[in-house]
Order: sequence, then C-alpha cells, then structure tokens
Amino acid sequence: MWTYTKALQYPVNIKNPNPAMAKVIITQIGGPDGELSAGVRYLSQRYSMPYNEVVGILNDVGTYVPY
Repeated sequence: MWTYTKALQYPVNIKNPNPAMAKVIITQIGGPDGELSAGVRYLSQRYSMPYNEVVGILNDVGTYVPY
C-alpha cells in the first residue's frame, strides 16, 4: 500500500502577494504557448515519428524538468 500526502517540497512563505506576476507565471506554465503545452506536443509527436533516434530525443525533451 501507499499513502498520498499533499505537501510542498519546500516551505513557502508569501509576504507580499502580487496577482499580476502570478498571472504571468501561470500563462508561461499552462497557457496555450506555455511549457506544459510544448511538452505535451513533444510527447504526442513521438508516436508518429518514423525514426527511433528522434523518438528518444522527443521523449527526453518532452519529459525534461529543469530543476
């Protein structure tokens, strides 16, 4: 069995919330031109790629996490 604990990896203490900056960050991550959309496109394109060498590259780029 396993237990799911919903917790942040690092503690966060927001002293001065900035809704305008939050909107910019969210659009970069999840908007139509954001990182999440790009990653999903790379992963979906790997299934129609006829060259195995390129399939590996598309998989690596689509699953890259920069931290």
